[in-house]
Amino acid sequence: MKNIAIYPGTFDPITYGHIDVIKKGINLFEKLIVAVSDIGIKNHLFSTDERITLVKNSLYKDMKISSKRVQVIKFSSLTTTLCKKYNSNIILRGLRAVSDFEYEFQLAGMNRKLNEKIETIFLMSDVDNQVISSRLVKEIASLNGDLKKFITKSVIKEIKNKVWII
Repeated sequence: MKNIAIYPGTFDPITYGHIDVIKKGINLFEKLIVAVSDIGIKNHLFSTDERITLVKNSLYKDMKISSKRVQVIKFSSLTTTLCKKYNSNIILRGLRAVSDFEYEFQLAGMNRKLNEKIETIFLMSDVDNQVISSRLVKEIASLNGDLKKFITKSVIKEIKNKVWII
């Protein structure tokens, strides 16, 4: 089996915290699939297609990460189903703080119950990125705050356009 990991999330929007986990992931795996959730449980600022474009622009254009190592896809299934489709038994998840751990621990356990071959690997973002969350980025944007330390140039442009519309 190829060494492929799935990194699922909403990425609304993608932040330097997410990118930090992606960079660490490509050092560990042959290929990383960034899977942007199309499930409408949350109220998203960006549509799924907009989030996919933001992720691609952030990774490929702003950060110069190779599209040969990182593939960006849309998904609307269980993550375990996605793993089966892409012949992966690894789910990559990022942790920022202890508060993330309880939810992520439960999620990893449920995924393991759904498919006992699935392993969830947790990666910590660097200390500088641990406080960043998409929710706080959107709040800072709505208050016209400086976003340079949290998101890439292409995301800054799009979030400012979106926030002005709202």
